[in-house]
Amino acid sequence: MDNRHLALYPFVSEASEYVGSLGFSPDRLLSSRALESARIRGKERVIQALEGEIEKPSPSSSEEGKILTELLSYPFSRILVSCIDDPFLTRKYALAEAKAAYHLLKTQQPEFLQDLATDFKINAEIYENPETHDIFFDLHFTDYIKLASPLKDLNWKLVNRKMKKGYVKISKEELARLLQEAIRLRIQNSLPVTVPKEICEACIPHTDTISEELEKKKTEFGVGEFQKVESDLFPPCITQAIANVRAGVNLAHSMRFAMTSFLINIGMSVDEVVAMFNISPDFDEEKTRYQIEHIAGTSSGTTYKPPSCNTMRTYGNCYAPDEICKGVKHPLGYYSRRTWFKNRMQKNNEKGNEEKKEEETPLRS
Repeated sequence: MDNRHLALYPFVSEASEYVGSLGFSPDRLLSSRALESARIRGKERVIQALEGEIEKPSPSSSEEGKILTELLSYPFSRILVSCIDDPFLTRKYALAEAKAAYHLLKTQQPEFLQDLATDFKINAEIYENPETHDIFFDLHFTDYIKLASPLKDLNWKLVNRKMKKGYVKISKEELARLLQEAIRLRIQNSLPVTVPKEICEACIPHTDTISEELEKKKTEFGVGEFQKVESDLFPPCITQAIANVRAGVNLAHSMRFAMTSFLINIGMSVDEVVAMFNISPDFDEEKTRYQIEHIAGTSSGTTYKPPSCNTMRTYGNCYAPDEICKGVKHPLGYYSRRTWFKNRMQKNNEKGNEEKKEEETPLRS
């Protein structure tokens, strides 16, 4: 690849090697005045990832300064994501980088996609239909399954694809979509990188801004980083589901998924959730563990979120909504709001106790 393409696809091995050859240490990347534009762009990448889409520039081959800025912004953005070290941010960032690459890949020549696939150790053979001259790719079924398994559309299921001698025929756009998944996994699995404490401290002006946006997004999506699981703060639907499980009631599949995904998202471990189903009449530990690990993203890296309140109502899983339910759209939003109220009340009580103690302390002459 030329430098322009390395800047647009900075996650490939060649880009990493090229940046390494330039000799830009993390310390220099952070402190050099000449690299200020790369730092600004690096932070922008992460902010744009939280917003849902990273906008890629289109520098010409002659714009070496812009190419270098874009190229160096990638390792700096990885430093920022690593210093914050938040799973939600890591997933959002990896997905946004992969999506941005996908939109570019759809416009590239077949040979370019083939070369990129090789960087991921994927053998994609180009095939041209002799009658229509349409271009396809032959992908070995093991590579296909690895990349297509997290995709939900039934069209991606192997049983719905044409396979000949172990190879699956896919279109150019389909290969671009599978490469998006390969890119997402590469980036997500490579984070966080090890960053010295002093570097992270120097990045605080950047990471503070990102963290503010991150918390806004978590509130919007009903996602929270909870210090501990507090069952007394659960929404009524989840409380009722747990009560039914403990009473030996066999939950409907939709409610079982909602309860499991909720508990995983607020911080319960797979083992803890498996143990909750141990009393269920149809309990099969191996099958239950497999299902819960799938929801938790143990193998795929994708943690499933519980359904929204609207979906819960559609499936008849909304139970005895209270006043807080009226102000939220998601079970996780309910838990997040009650956790926030509880924490605020505790802080107010602590502050009141401190003020009372100060008033009771006699002044010494």
